[in-house]
Amino acid sequence: MRSKVKEAKRIVVKMGTTSVTHENGTLNIRKMERLARVMTDLENSGKRMVLVSSGAIGAGMNRMGLKERPKLTTDKQAAASVGQGLLMRVYQKLFDEFNQTVGQILLTKDVFKHSIKRTNATNTFNALIENGIIPIVNENDCIATDEIQEEAFGDNDILSAMTADIVGADLLIILSDVDGLYDDNPANNKDAKLIRTVHQVDQDLMKTAGSSGSGLGTGGMVTKLGAARYATDCGIDVIVASGSQVDILYEILEGQEIGTIFLSDNNPFRNNEKQVEV
Repeated sequence: MRSKVKEAKRIVVKMGTTSVTHENGTLNIRKMERLARVMTDLENSGKRMVLVSSGAIGAGMNRMGLKERPKLTTDKQAAASVGQGLLMRVYQKLFDEFNQTVGQILLTKDVFKHSIKRTNATNTFNALIENGIIPIVNENDCIATDEIQEEAFGDNDILSAMTADIVGADLLIILSDVDGLYDDNPANNKDAKLIRTVHQVDQDLMKTAGSSGSGLGTGGMVTKLGAARYATDCGIDVIVASGSQVDILYEILEGQEIGTIFLSDNNPFRNNEKQVEV
């Protein structure tokens, strides 16, 4: 079922806010260091890695002394401005330890709407990837006021799917504070079962989605399903799994049954009578 995952060459990894920060919003340096190590190792093995990382507003909140996520757009922009610089500086330092060059790309949703901007973004991604540079992607919260108000990308879930499409990824891995998609909210139902395989994201499946328990991130399971639907429609398999241990990337890419896999149109196992498998 997951044999195609092992063959993936271009891989987008999305780390949610809760996966790169502590509960108080400060950056989780130990986890970020491990992420840099694992992604560099995978890059060295011949994979071509792209990282979509949330955490700018969360990191900025703590540096500004804010106790909770800002509600005013201007305060969110300020926190993103402070936090994005901090986030990228830490990533650069950590990847440098493994002699891995990284490049920052900040995107807004208009990039995906206009063909010229989309082409420019694609060319930049390809130039970085072909030169062995790992792109680190985030939403440009500092200037995209419409997006920061709407939480347009849902803690970068949708952004990661759009990025996967732009770079021609074979696989999108979304690491968050959940183990995958359950048939019910596991926080309220101890008998909830993890869904291992989804053949198609339809409206019935969307209804099973719960919300994230984090006060720092903005993406719940609904946005992850939206991202999965977008990516699978583009022919990209998607895996949603827990980001508590970054080494899980090795297990996923070995084809182990980790998290929930959403099969794309290009996956030979897509045409299966059973919509979901637990």
